[in-house]
Amino acid sequence: MFGLAILYYIGEGTEKDLEKAFHWFQKAVEGGDVEAMCCLAFCNWIGEGTEKDLEKAFHWYHKAAEGGIVEAMCCLAFCYRIGEGIKKDLEKAFHWYQKAAEGGNIEAMCGLAILYNNGEGTEKDLKKAFYWYQKAAKGGNVKAIHNLAICYKNGEGIEKDLKKSFHWYQKAAEGGNVKAMYVLATLYYIGKGTEKDLEKAFHWYQKVAEGGDVEAMRCLAICYKKGEGIEKDLKKAFCWYQKVAEGDNVKAMCDLAIMGRGQRRTWRKHFTVGTEKDLEKAFYWYQKTVENNKISFKNESCNKCKQPYTNFQWCQQYNSNQFQQEFSKWTSKNKYIDKFIQKAQLNAKSNYEVLEWIPYNKLSNINYYDEGGFSKIHKAISLDGPIDSWNFDKQQWNRRIFQTGYDVILKTLNNSSNIDNKFLDEWKYHYNCQKNSFSKFIQIFGITQNPYNSNYMIVMSYAKKGNLRKCLSDIIKLNWQDKLQLLKKIILGLKVIHKSGLIHDDLHDGNILMSDNHNELFIIDLGLCKPISDLQTSNKKDNEIYGVMPYMAPEVLRRKPYTPASDIYSFSIIMWEFTSGVPPFNDKAHDHQLIYDICKSERPEIKKNTPKCYVDLMKKCWDSNPYNRPTITELEHKISEWIRCINEFYEINRDGNANYRVPNVINKLYDDILEFVKANKTLVQEQTNISTSVQLHSHAYYTSRNITKIINSECLEYIIEV
Repeated sequence: MFGLAILYYIGEGTEKDLEKAFHWFQKAVEGGDVEAMCCLAFCNWIGEGTEKDLEKAFHWYHKAAEGGIVEAMCCLAFCYRIGEGIKKDLEKAFHWYQKAAEGGNIEAMCGLAILYNNGEGTEKDLKKAFYWYQKAAKGGNVKAIHNLAICYKNGEGIEKDLKKSFHWYQKAAEGGNVKAMYVLATLYYIGKGTEKDLEKAFHWYQKVAEGGDVEAMRCLAICYKKGEGIEKDLKKAFCWYQKVAEGDNVKAMCDLAIMGRGQRRTWRKHFTVGTEKDLEKAFYWYQKTVENNKISFKNESCNKCKQPYTNFQWCQQYNSNQFQQEFSKWTSKNKYIDKFIQKAQLNAKSNYEVLEWIPYNKLSNINYYDEGGFSKIHKAISLDGPIDSWNFDKQQWNRRIFQTGYDVILKTLNNSSNIDNKFLDEWKYHYNCQKNSFSKFIQIFGITQNPYNSNYMIVMSYAKKGNLRKCLSDIIKLNWQDKLQLLKKIILGLKVIHKSGLIHDDLHDGNILMSDNHNELFIIDLGLCKPISDLQTSNKKDNEIYGVMPYMAPEVLRRKPYTPASDIYSFSIIMWEFTSGVPPFNDKAHDHQLIYDICKSERPEIKKNTPKCYVDLMKKCWDSNPYNRPTITELEHKISEWIRCINEFYEINRDGNANYRVPNVINKLYDDILEFVKANKTLVQEQTNISTSVQLHSHAYYTSRNITKIINSECLEYIIEV
């Protein structure tokens, strides 16, 4: 029976069938086979052929250990050590590690050494720790080899010996230990324990960097930047710095900022060899670093007025004077727009906060691009480009302009020839959020006017990939840590909105843009955005309900006030799209029946292989009761925690298998990590079968519209009262 189970398990002589393997392991256990008990425990431990059950796994490991199976003793010790399937008990963990180690189990020897080293379950004893590390290392345990190197390096349990430390780091690195590879590279780089060898240092940094190690990527960038161990290549240095920075690594952002902190001509010299867009990237990462408050301007001051800079090469006092002198040279012919632009210019603390009146003849190649719920979008080229800094020599503005011009988007403000202050509210809200966060909102450069119909147009930066809906087919194929990173960017944008005392009121995948250059997401269209303090207003306009029906919270559909929790509901639908690759309720008419269904708690169907912890969070976010939904801060904490732990998991388990546990992580969180890891594996297997093509229902609408009449229909009256 045990032999048959093994054949089913490995798929030898028959098709692999884990459920049948589990069945026959179970049968063999009933006959008292202790080896089968150990295998049954393992199946329960990882959920193969049966549902994952840590308590049952512990039970059978215990039985097998008592039956003399050394491997089971080691697994039992591990259960006691981390508290899985049983209450954590370090003394019992020590007992079983010791028995297994004395029985010749290499893994147990390493575990026993760790307990001696940390003084867990026994008195701390570095000499005994060293002894067992050495035994396990001779048996080929890579983790023990790495720890032995640390013992020699720090003189723990043995006399300090840097040459022997280097020897064991080399052995561990050759055995695939990523941490050892990184240390080995550093030892070659500084010449400690061995002769300095920059080429070998570069080799090992490269191996670790290619596996995704952030610090190694940064070191590799330094090697390319300085020409150490490899030919100097600033383009490659920039690329590696950027890879790290895209993971929100502040050090790398600073490095990129430093590379671009000199004169703009230096940036052009180094980064326009392949493409002019690299200059834009340099500017982006510099601003990103400023946003993270990692650059100080206290020691830099204006050449003319001697006032300290408020941003790189930006003196607010001097530049305000320059702007003011030019006020008489332009006008939008609308006092509200003039005042809005002038106020922004006078108060601008960086070039990113500048707004301009942009003459229509300074725009070329104007072509229709897209259409939203309330306006048409055109793509154009700005002939001047946005303001960068003041040129004291030429007495004019330096601008970010390329040979091909600067791509921009023009958003038409319909019926805006006689625009008033109220009409500008959307753009004031957007501009204020933009000032608070450089990388979360699409940048507004200024305003222009179409001379053919007198409508005003907002001039904005261009996001090449377009809106999120257009990118869903790509997003669905991303691994989970990348999906979570994108979701976090949306969360951080919403957080800025909520912290500004506002709500978005129209969040959906068409109002989020994706940049191909920096993998950033930008929230746009704050047209329905309003201050939280205005929630109780009851004028006619506020009584009208606008939005995209599938993203609208049930309380909004019941005509109750829109709150920050309503934005969280909309976010949950975007979470679902990241699992499906298609818009929600695409097979249904977006009419009174869908409103009824949403108010009766119907939600999009949960997709197979979605991590359970993710589903649980999504369900909390779309709970019918807004008070049960998490806040934006709670969402940020949860998603950030997942990202950090998943990245740590893959750093210490490069093959994606749970060989080593992520340290200092509670059991529930570790289970969450394993769910994402399992989902990643499934994603790789199903990659070729993923289909996101969908035939939309003829009455499905994914642009914002006025749905007041639908809500006010007689058949829905009682819903409003629920």
